[in-house]
Amino acid sequence: MYIICAIVLWKMGNEDEGSLLGVESDEDGCELSDAELQEAFAKGLLKPGLNVAVEEEKKTANNVDGLKLCLADFRKDLPWVERLDLTNPPAVDVVAKAEGKQAVAAGEEVNAEDDFQREMFFYRQAQATVLDALPKLQKLNIRTKRPEDYFAEMAKTDQHMQKVRQKLIQKQQIMEKSEKAKKLREQRKYGKKVQVEVLQNRQKQKKALMSAVKKYQKGMTDKLDFLDGDQEKPKNSTAAPKTRMSKKGPNAKRKFKDQKFGFGGKKSGSKWNTKESHNDVSGFRARIAHGKGKNATGKGKRGNKRPGKDARRKMKGRK
Repeated sequence: MYIICAIVLWKMGNEDEGSLLGVESDEDGCELSDAELQEAFAKGLLKPGLNVAVEEEKKTANNVDGLKLCLADFRKDLPWVERLDLTNPPAVDVVAKAEGKQAVAAGEEVNAEDDFQREMFFYRQAQATVLDALPKLQKLNIRTKRPEDYFAEMAKTDQHMQKVRQKLIQKQQIMEKSEKAKKLREQRKYGKKVQVEVLQNRQKQKKALMSAVKKYQKGMTDKLDFLDGDQEKPKNSTAAPKTRMSKKGPNAKRKFKDQKFGFGGKKSGSKWNTKESHNDVSGFRARIAHGKGKNATGKGKRGNKRPGKDARRKMKGRK
């Protein structure tokens, strides 16, 4: 491949010897014939070893006179107000001085890889430029502050700025909606948590009330404090714990019924005659027993009888 390139370059440089043969490299798929290679070798263009095409180095010319002419052509001797150019070292690093750090001096090199050091150097240089330029502008009676009634046309049109404003408002509304949705989700979670706690407290209170009622029914306590459910007991109460009452004697329920209805005594065999009831004849009435009194209702005496069915119908008909 190197030999073919050398032949091509030789033929391109010698146009008077003959026209080009249309030779291309192996990469283009064309080859030189053996006769052409032998001819080139006979003329001494081919040498043993590798033949590499060498590009000629570009010649650079330092035309000082031409550069000076060009500089004089576009250079204009304008006053400083039109140029506003200043060359000065950076200002003193007040922050580093206050913190006790060593600042980069004017002659020292700044580490270009250190972003903070590089940007701080730019800031200090701009600060020094402003401090030098302001006195010069004031000497030339040039205002450096914007007047209160200053009006300048905007670079953007009002329609464009209105679109930008609408976009910003839309983004703000979307952010507010997302924040509201986030707060609502948190409130729902908190509300569910509170609801579960309330239900658990209710179940706990109900369980405690039922257990207190059962204790009262069984006579284990005689107090009705559990009926005041809304009145919570103080947490730091120093009252002694309730002791279980002894089961000797009737319970509170039995006592309450005895007080209301009285003690009935023995129920079975209450109508049986005893020796005392058999001998007691104080309540005996002979007239009533033999049917001779006013209230006697024996066989011989006929009391007030209810009228029959037919008689009742006739009485209704008369009415």
